[in-house]
Amino acid sequence: MLPAARLDALISRQAAVEAELSANPDRENYVRLSREYAELRPVVEAINALRHAEADLAGVEALIADRTTDSAMARLAGEEKTALVKCIAALENKLRLALVPKDVADERDVILEVRAGTGGDEAALFAGDLFRMYERYAALQGWKVELISASAGTVGGYKEIIAAVRGRGAYAKLKFESGVHRVQRVPDTETSGRIHTSAATVAVLPEADEVDVVLNDTDLKIETMRAGGAGGQHVNKTESAVRITHLPSGIVVGVQDERSQHRNRARALELLRARLYDMERQKQDQARAAERRGLVGSGDRSQRIRTYNYPQARVSDHRIGLTLHKLPQVLEGTALGEIIDALVADHQAALLAAEDETV
Repeated sequence: MLPAARLDALISRQAAVEAELSANPDRENYVRLSREYAELRPVVEAINALRHAEADLAGVEALIADRTTDSAMARLAGEEKTALVKCIAALENKLRLALVPKDVADERDVILEVRAGTGGDEAALFAGDLFRMYERYAALQGWKVELISASAGTVGGYKEIIAAVRGRGAYAKLKFESGVHRVQRVPDTETSGRIHTSAATVAVLPEADEVDVVLNDTDLKIETMRAGGAGGQHVNKTESAVRITHLPSGIVVGVQDERSQHRNRARALELLRARLYDMERQKQDQARAAERRGLVGSGDRSQRIRTYNYPQARVSDHRIGLTLHKLPQVLEGTALGEIIDALVADHQAALLAAEDETV
């Protein structure tokens, strides 16, 4: 049983945050309060649902205990009591999960980066397949994908492609995609039918607000240049490409996809903030490594997380031992949700177990 005083405090805090939001706070406080309110809302909803069910149970038990209740009514009340006991157990579990500390970035938009790894042209083609898979999955979630930059492969696909994925809860689901993805298939150029193995890396970074990462002009080296690649005469004659170096960290980002230098600069700053924010989060994660060891989503991108086997139409996620013989559906984005949902469930179970150990 969860302490009533703790639950009452959460309800009071939500009311206080709501009152502060209605008082028109400044931008920084508005962002902070909005995030806190978004985190508190599902918790308070779960508390209210649980207390409503508990009140119903008390009423049913009083009816059963009343000697004037006829046998037929008592029998119906007994059946309702059984159902309410099960419902309360489920609501208590839901509330426990809601009370587990959340990743503050879960509701954020993301920066999605897909890069070809080992395997040459085949790796670039696979990187293109992965990016299209995420595009289709995002469309099914109602999210918007905005291209930031891309470097095409020699025979198709991408050496590297970076995009923003905008939509509620994007990071909460896509964060489990960070890592090395491996593909096993017969390339179109392979005449002997041999299966080749190649790889691509995926990085999912939570998008950072200006409030999260403050960029000082003195820390930035901003260079403009002519954009390369396709684009015609306009691209060759104007210095629309932008490269920004963050001097303290040494991080370099470059964007040349937009015709406008101003828009390329804005996108480059957006990407830089995301990388700096992710770097800081990884430092914090490493500091808590002893507590988080074994949990999914630790941010370790060096491990191979998933294999896509074309001959067997199989996709295997090695972190949770899940195998689906639905390769076409996964690449279409429709069955990718099954893998992501399983990863989320496993992560939540691990968090609950860790929380129980500390109680």
